[in-house]
Amino acid sequence: MYIDNMLYRGRPEGERIPKETRCYDLLDSLDIEYFRVDHEHADTIADCELVEGLLGCQICKNLFLTNRQQTDFYLLIMPGEKPFKTKLLSKQIGSARLSFAGPEHMERLLDITPGSVSVLGLMNDHDRAVRLLVDRDLLREENFGCHPCINTSSLRFRTADLFEKILPALGREPTFVDLPWVVED
Repeated sequence: MYIDNMLYRGRPEGERIPKETRCYDLLDSLDIEYFRVDHEHADTIADCELVEGLLGCQICKNLFLTNRQQTDFYLLIMPGEKPFKTKLLSKQIGSARLSFAGPEHMERLLDITPGSVSVLGLMNDHDRAVRLLVDRDLLREENFGCHPCINTSSLRFRTADLFEKILPALGREPTFVDLPWVVED
């Protein structure tokens, strides 16, 4: 994977796609210091390992989920290396039969495509149709890593800024969950 091996402070110069630019506008409007790495498409956590080295933090796993009827939608953010089993989450949030939501729902609700899912996409969910679920282990991290709604850049900012500035500005109250590091089959 190509990475330009540079850690940039703040927004890029030049044109970017609108949904990425909106992320930078949001962070700048909240006076949040952030750092950026530009790279080729990073669709998986494995692809993000090189990026994480430059960012100096882990990029969290972002899972876009739905119930069987596709009437309830969830964005789960959790540590990237942590395993995930839907049944363990289902019990905690009281929603049976969770599965991954399709790309059409991602685009419609968050203006995001697969591989680019990010907590910053919640700024595009004007109807508040997506419930934010946060693995409590993320609170232990000083810095938070995510994509700016496109998987050709990755950002680092303080975890405290996510919970104290970004989510309140978006009118979002996260639901905290506790997912195990070891999952038995």
